[in-house]
Amino acid sequence: MNAVDIGIAPKAAARLISGNHACALGAVAAGCRFFAGYPITPSSEVAERLSRLLPEVDGVFVQMEDEIASIAAVIGASMGGVKALTATSGPGFSLKQENIGYAAGAEIPCVIVNVMRGGPSTGMPTRPAQADIMQSRWGSHGDYPIIVLAPASVHEIYTETIRAFDLAETCRTPVVLLYDQVIAQLTETVELADVEAGAHTERKWASGPREAYQPYAANEDGIPAMSRPGAGYRVHTTGLTHAENGFPTQNPEAVARNLGRLFTKLERHRDAIESWEEIGCQDADVVAVAIGISARAAMRAIDIARAKGVRLGLFRPITLWPFPENALREAAKNARAVLVPEMNAGQLSLEVERILGSKRVHGLYRYDGEAIAPAEIAARAEVLAKEKAKK
Repeated sequence: MNAVDIGIAPKAAARLISGNHACALGAVAAGCRFFAGYPITPSSEVAERLSRLLPEVDGVFVQMEDEIASIAAVIGASMGGVKALTATSGPGFSLKQENIGYAAGAEIPCVIVNVMRGGPSTGMPTRPAQADIMQSRWGSHGDYPIIVLAPASVHEIYTETIRAFDLAETCRTPVVLLYDQVIAQLTETVELADVEAGAHTERKWASGPREAYQPYAANEDGIPAMSRPGAGYRVHTTGLTHAENGFPTQNPEAVARNLGRLFTKLERHRDAIESWEEIGCQDADVVAVAIGISARAAMRAIDIARAKGVRLGLFRPITLWPFPENALREAAKNARAVLVPEMNAGQLSLEVERILGSKRVHGLYRYDGEAIAPAEIAARAEVLAKEKAKK
């Protein structure tokens, strides 16, 4: 298999690929060399592609016995110094939560793909949903930081997969790539971005005297250096609250100091983490806030609504967590109403209401396994615009 086959040619040609295929190509291009997973609709194509791609770049593909073992293997591979990925859907994502929390607390970089499908429980395996928004942020117990990226096209799945690995390595944290079944199995013609060897972020490795090494010591950027396996640095890794030396502690001062650094480390890197798209927000009477296929529908709804004289705009968070709060406030500052179309019972709306207040925020929800149509968004925007104009 040559460079063109895995999507890292110096000049990538246009290709007709699916979102899940793009994810696999992006992972390899980012330097991922380990995948552990378990088949689950509608994410299985990520595993299928990587089962062929990884051996060609001296990587390792393992089909595990279940989802819990899959994330555990990924964490172990990452601790061994390898960029690692797993992919799943809703029920499997639920099973991974305890170990995702462990990776966040122990600061182990890894990437988790969650292709959302209808739920709860087994739900609708072949139908789309966007009901894992809150779980992606708060799914494990306790307080912890995490990064969640929400691509909305095949090309963006490719680029955001690469960025997911870069952010995981930079911030020593799990990164979730969250997209719905429609985007996962959508096929589009794309030109894959040029990727130069060594152009991506590598994790910060420990250096200096071995006897002075503190695996969780604070520094200027809030991200401790990891010990490279075999380099002679002693490390104790635990899911218990720990001091700078990595050993368990319940000393209130040490716990507050170390958890405080953990909670705030992503804030120091918001400029690198946050990403969003705005369309027509400057003069909009109504601003839609949406992700995934709902955002794609909103893009078309803008044309429909504006043809009827309704100034509709779109704010699309590409970084879903941490949410780009200031960017949303700026995009919606002149709007009379904010509309949140989403394929669930109102999860993204809760975050938008927290940021903007509940008076201007209105939801458009669908959870029957069908995507929200552009005409539905345009019609609701028209109603809101007329209602607000009367007040």
